[in-house]
Amino acid sequence: QVQLVESGGGLVQPGGSLRLSCAASGRTFSSYPMGWFRQAPGKEREFVAAISWGGTSTRYADSVKGRFTISRDNAKNTEYLQMNSLKPEDTAVYYCAASTGSLITVVAGTPDYWGQGTQVTVSS
Repeated sequence: QVQLVESGGGLVQPGGSLRLSCAASGRTFSSYPMGWFRQAPGKEREFVAAISWGGTSTRYADSVKGRFTISRDNAKNTEYLQMNSLKPEDTAVYYCAASTGSLITVVAGTPDYWGQGTQVTVSS
């Protein structure tokens, strides 16, 4: 079993920044494609960003392009989500995800492993 633990969430003002981290433990492989999803109250879970095992390919939801950046450090079994120019509509629980398949399975919302989530609140 692979455990994913998110950290870095919190309260931030509109226009501010946060960096989320997701640390993997247990049986891990640096080859895992990974990504981030979010779910706001009353809304469906939505894809945010994904990154290939080598870090050379990334995908972003249109709503976060130009503002969020996904990255990973395979030596630390950790992925990151740098969030800039945050908006109130970014408020959600953010979930880390990993897949034993391809990057496509992450983008499609069918990863094999999920973290428990970290709350991000953007409000003045």
